[in-house]
Amino acid sequence: MKTTTIPERKDVPTKDKWDLSSLYKSNQEWENELSSIKQSIDSVKQFKGQLAKSSDNLLKAVQTIEKLDLSIETLYNYASLMHSADENDPESKEMVGKAMMVYTDFGEATSYFEPEVMAIPDNTINEWIEQDSFKDYKIFFKKLLHAKPHILSEKEEKLLSLQNPCAQTPGDTFSVLENVDLNGELGTIQTPEGEQQLTASTFVQFLHNKDRSVREKAYKQYYKKFENYQNTIASLYAGSVNQDVFTAKARGYKSSLEAALYGNKVPESVYLNLIETVHKNLPALHRYYSLRKKIMGVESLKHYDVYVPLVKDIEMHHTYEEAVEICREALAPLGKEYTDRLCNGLLNGWADRYENKGKRSGAFSSGTYKGEPYILLNYKEELIRDVFTMAHEGGHSMHSWYSVHNNPYMQYNYTIFEAEVASTFNEELVFEYLLKNAKDDKTKAYLLSMRVDDILATLHRQTMFAEFELKTHQLVESGTPLTAQNMRQIYRELLQQYFGPEMQFEDNSELEAFRIPHFYSAFYVYKYATGISAALALAHRVTNGGEKERDDYFKFLKSGGSRYPIESLRVAGVDMESPEPVQAALDEFAKMVDELENILKK
Repeated sequence: MKTTTIPERKDVPTKDKWDLSSLYKSNQEWENELSSIKQSIDSVKQFKGQLAKSSDNLLKAVQTIEKLDLSIETLYNYASLMHSADENDPESKEMVGKAMMVYTDFGEATSYFEPEVMAIPDNTINEWIEQDSFKDYKIFFKKLLHAKPHILSEKEEKLLSLQNPCAQTPGDTFSVLENVDLNGELGTIQTPEGEQQLTASTFVQFLHNKDRSVREKAYKQYYKKFENYQNTIASLYAGSVNQDVFTAKARGYKSSLEAALYGNKVPESVYLNLIETVHKNLPALHRYYSLRKKIMGVESLKHYDVYVPLVKDIEMHHTYEEAVEICREALAPLGKEYTDRLCNGLLNGWADRYENKGKRSGAFSSGTYKGEPYILLNYKEELIRDVFTMAHEGGHSMHSWYSVHNNPYMQYNYTIFEAEVASTFNEELVFEYLLKNAKDDKTKAYLLSMRVDDILATLHRQTMFAEFELKTHQLVESGTPLTAQNMRQIYRELLQQYFGPEMQFEDNSELEAFRIPHFYSAFYVYKYATGISAALALAHRVTNGGEKERDDYFKFLKSGGSRYPIESLRVAGVDMESPEPVQAALDEFAKMVDELENILKK
């Protein structure tokens, strides 16, 4: 669909929209389900105070909760997808609100469940869940009981839950400051296309501008304003870190890092090995920045020079249908069953293909237990990156499909630690396919440059963020308060270490630390770096292996939530407790930098 105007939602052809009938046939059917759920929520309360009396009571309670939870998940997913397709639609907005209210009521009605389960003696509940009748719930209870050593008394848990809204205040306030209050003060930037507003979202676009003077102006103007608010933002971030440290101490963890990793049984060594391995391989990253400086022809490489594409865009038009066929060919190592299911889904109702007015930007996959694993796209045929996006979201959706079809509801959902593996795996296969079939060196250079920047952004940069989070939390845990000054010092040292000697920073470049929203969800970003490392390792293992290697990968896709993430990846053939996958990914990065340099020399 090649258009010059963005259509209203009502004018989008049916074939270009997702078919949500696998969830509900109509909004009226959704409303009927909503009414039924409301009437059923009180049914879970009948088990309050009864769980420890018999295994039968516990089984009936979890079965009742399961049925309602599945219905509410489906209810919310449908409303959310409707709203994402057209955020201007008041009906879908109201539906999302109604679904959220039901979730809240359900959470309140089941609030007794976890404390009562924790109160059952270990030997008793472990004996109960070994019964055949608990086979669909055994793993759910095992994971629930994993948290028991750090669960407090019912009264203490209630107090912690009551302060949850306060714990969100630093992140929420930073978001308002950055996206509302500051946006009105950042001013405008004069570009060759005219004067444009500088905002938190357009700042990134300006850094990709080919005109260096535009990049420099936007960079300096943006960080000058952040410098005016540095003490306020530092105070907000300190509040977030203090909250993490408080929660970890209250629950008896030795550190906030342990508290963040404990739930998924991820050893701290995984986090620390990541940082150490990236450190050892920084020379290849520094070599890339040297290459960038040379190709750009600048006397000194600046921080605002690293995001503009190194190789100029090339014409690579692919219709939506052609992009699907690229995915089919590129993902062929996964077998015909995989590619047929994915491609048939992309062509027949899984995907909402193109932009329309009011549609959410970007892309996502929304896989739930009932219904198809839907994909939102804003596909543009002139952007080769959108082919990668299709493969990426398709990876998520197929991961969801295999998880759903091989697990009961209470153990189907995989973790974020695992989520990025299946999606990035697909991206890697598409890259290898396009590179192998590139028509000339210019196309190869373009693809290599794009892939190098993607790996850099996901592996090196997220590791730098992860290291900053670790250092700030350790500082507070050692008894030193966080201030704007020591935050800036920590981040500047990291900038110099990661970017290397070719980079010339401004006096306030370290204020980048003050604009990263992910820092308010501590110890999260490392999962991007581990995810791409695992994905690259598995992609090479499958493409260079045989039937066993492919079968191992499918065991991972089918695991869902039946295993902890480290275990499920080990089944696939990669051990994230070892530094080897990260090292292999960094070796691949260095190899790509060499290839890119050799092509650009010609």
